[in-house]
Amino acid sequence: MTTTAYPTLAAYSTELVTDERAFAELGPAWGRLYRRCSTATPFQSHAWLHSWWRSYGVPGRLRLVLVRHGSDLVGAAPLMLVRRPLPTLVPLGGAISDYADVLLADADDDGRAAGALTGELAQAARTALIDFREVRPGGAVERVYDRWHGPCRKVPDSLCLELPAVSMEELVGRLASNKAQRVRAKLRKLGTLGVRRDTVAPDGVDAALHRLLELHRLQWQGRKVTTEHLHPRFQEHLVRSVGPMVRSGDAVVTEFRLDDEVVAVDLTLLSPSLAGGYLYGAHPRLRERKADVAVMLLDACAQHTGASERGALSLLRGNEPYKHHWRPRPVVNQRLLLARRRTAPLLTAALCDAAARQRVKEVRHRWKERRPD
Repeated sequence: MTTTAYPTLAAYSTELVTDERAFAELGPAWGRLYRRCSTATPFQSHAWLHSWWRSYGVPGRLRLVLVRHGSDLVGAAPLMLVRRPLPTLVPLGGAISDYADVLLADADDDGRAAGALTGELAQAARTALIDFREVRPGGAVERVYDRWHGPCRKVPDSLCLELPAVSMEELVGRLASNKAQRVRAKLRKLGTLGVRRDTVAPDGVDAALHRLLELHRLQWQGRKVTTEHLHPRFQEHLVRSVGPMVRSGDAVVTEFRLDDEVVAVDLTLLSPSLAGGYLYGAHPRLRERKADVAVMLLDACAQHTGASERGALSLLRGNEPYKHHWRPRPVVNQRLLLARRRTAPLLTAALCDAAARQRVKEVRHRWKERRPD
């Protein structure tokens, strides 16, 4: 099974792509659509998604729903079929992606591309639930949700924290005066230590990413870490995807040197809607020298937002205490569940599972609060 095309509204056609080679060949058209979708995040770029598929995809399960206006790609829903615990179509990108979404061209003022994408997704949902997790509020898939005729539900998902896309000086200026003074002192400390920041050129990205992962492993040694970040398939995905993203302006890799030694590497992902620090590695030597790594990294990330039109500097998923020092705005991702009448029982089962997991999470949280120090 490779590609199936269906005629739809006048001058629009939908296409279901299940062939991996066809996915690879979509790169240029996908990139043009990505640039025309102002709500897109870096996790919807072709380089990220195709690389993710190569590392994490299951052969035979690829489901790309495309919408064309003539020969122009104007809509895309990157999905994969999973069979357990329920038959479900889920976005490509998985747990290592902070946001999921579809792509719809901003020029779709009359909603015909969104309508065509919705119709083809409804065909795909004849025997499976559609489960879009980690949708940033305002994402393009909300236009599909608003047009859905079958059973559908929207429930909260992960918490993200966001700052305005302004310069570091403006971020510091948002703090209380005593906190702002401490941050400025920490920035001066970095200068006194001689920490140098260099943006990595495209031909040096692969080597820099290997150093990032080595430093990441070192900084978390002996502590709880996201184990997937240590897995070879994650390393392969990161190196394969980020090089093209740097060349297209969708990512930047920064190295930090101390005494001519690389002591930290940061990966920041970029899109029209946001910039976000995705992953970093830092040598323990930095903390031993009293360098504030969080301040150092945020200063580097803010370099890519202060003079741009990006909407947000995202601290991505997670409610870690250090993030709250910067007075971020809480933004809750959404989980959008879409079904047909015949697949409504799958929707009910998914909602029950989500509610049960939330109850367990709340019980654990209360237990931690009551636990004596």
